[in-house]
Amino acid sequence: MAILHPTANTTDRTELVPSHEGPNVFPNCSLFSKLLRHARRNRLAIRDVNLSLEKTYGDILSDALTLRSFIATALGSEIILKIEQGEEVFIGILAAGGYEFSVAVLAVLALGAAFVPMTVSVPVKEASYFVTKSRQPLILVSSEVVELGKSITSFVSQRGHPVSTLEILPHLPPTPTYEPLQIVLSANRRLDDNRAGLVIFTSGTTGRPKGAVMRRAYCHEAALAIGEGYDLDHHDVLLHIVPVHHTTGLGTSFFPFLVAGACIEFKRGSFDPAWIWNRWLTGGFTTFSAVPTIFLRLKWYFERELAPKLSADDLNRFVQAANQFRAFMCGSSALPQPVQDFWTDIRGGRPILTRYGATEFPGCLKVPAECGPVPEGCVGLPVPGVELKLSDGDHGELLVRSPYMFAKYLYDDAATLAAHDEEGYFKTGDIVRRNGPFYFIEGRASVDILKSGGYKISALDLERVALGLPYVNEVAIVGVEDEEFGQRVGAILTLKPNSLPGNDLKLEKLRQDMRKELASYKLPTLLRVFGTGELPKGGTGKVQKKILGPELFPSNWREIREVQRWERAKDKGPVEQGGHLIARL
Repeated sequence: MAILHPTANTTDRTELVPSHEGPNVFPNCSLFSKLLRHARRNRLAIRDVNLSLEKTYGDILSDALTLRSFIATALGSEIILKIEQGEEVFIGILAAGGYEFSVAVLAVLALGAAFVPMTVSVPVKEASYFVTKSRQPLILVSSEVVELGKSITSFVSQRGHPVSTLEILPHLPPTPTYEPLQIVLSANRRLDDNRAGLVIFTSGTTGRPKGAVMRRAYCHEAALAIGEGYDLDHHDVLLHIVPVHHTTGLGTSFFPFLVAGACIEFKRGSFDPAWIWNRWLTGGFTTFSAVPTIFLRLKWYFERELAPKLSADDLNRFVQAANQFRAFMCGSSALPQPVQDFWTDIRGGRPILTRYGATEFPGCLKVPAECGPVPEGCVGLPVPGVELKLSDGDHGELLVRSPYMFAKYLYDDAATLAAHDEEGYFKTGDIVRRNGPFYFIEGRASVDILKSGGYKISALDLERVALGLPYVNEVAIVGVEDEEFGQRVGAILTLKPNSLPGNDLKLEKLRQDMRKELASYKLPTLLRVFGTGELPKGGTGKVQKKILGPELFPSNWREIREVQRWERAKDKGPVEQGGHLIARL
């Protein structure tokens, strides 16, 4: 009898049998495997407040399969062949957070393509840059922005880049096409986790936005790393109110909750603190994730609208509503200490769980659930599996090497290379200090570390002190170019209503009050008061200092009446300058 000897080049079974594909078949990858298990347990996945609907994991998977077939038809056989051969194809999604967005994301991933989320408030010209930069052949459009989608495709197509749109909602059936038991995973079609899964465009404050390409593993492996740090599971219910075109709304507040089998309640539209507080009263949530600006505005609403007008019993109902959450999570930028103190106080000593990351490297530092006390101002501890180093021992620029890092900047090898050091660590541009296992952000090397008169000054330190003053609403500390000092310390702030007579703040008073906590060389020497409203912010809720600083302190700031200036005393008495009195050092 002949004996068969196995050889090293035995053919894989997937090359010998027909490909396992079909309208009810998802590609074999960890994301869809996880979601299908949740679907078999009939768990609620999405509540869409704006559309007044609730959908289970089975519903969303069935609708993703249905939409996938329409996308494939719209793309045509030539582009589908490119996808099947492993080429990168990027499909735009013009939709705010909600059911349409969720289905579109899963449909694109199930096709094997990568998605590019775009904000529904995007100007047509800016959208055209995103579309052409990522070479999108198709944009999936939600029902609320159909006309915007048409304007974008018309604008782009007229400039030589043919692109079409596909409305999401009209292509979803009134009832699911497939039951969970009818949905299967491919026995041989596996998606490469290292290939492109999505593109998130950076804010672009110093130039055109760069497209950070995230691997498919971002959607499940990075999501697991984030979710496990917060102990997320299928019992969790999240109120989702942040934009989904950047990493906070997508990488922190979307994929980790889907992978965990949790329920996400989406509410889109302009920010409404009254709606949020009243929705909290209804109950049913376990987690809330937001950026510092949102926590600040909710704090203001409590202090200005609820506390002065409600009885103690009625006010306590709102306090208890805030206490229903087992976790408040915050990232994107530094959380002002007065904001942290407010929420920690009304939540019985439970602080907001802060984290640090960026588009290019999701969450490398975070305060995990059940961490216990951490020092004031600490942004977090290192996430397992992530390597961190500081440029000068326990202080300096934070450098990150992480399994969850971005793959590249889209079609920009030079920028990708320049973003890393010689060992492959990403150069964050953030100045950080380490104290034991705890990390503290001191600011951006470019805008938050000021060099004035030979001193290095942290803008975040000054902002922390200023925000502790009873009359300061918001503040941004910026460096202003100066021949004598190199940079002057400029303060831009808004006042709390009726906190000062005539809402009038003098630089001298600001310096005196801040001097109680800061050395004199750190104190602001320039001031512009921006009224009693809010400081202007970008789309992610951050004050864009690189734009706001030069706007309010231009090169001719000495001639601007609204700029208060503090000069080093060379003789006695005040000096008249630019139409107003200037104080003396």
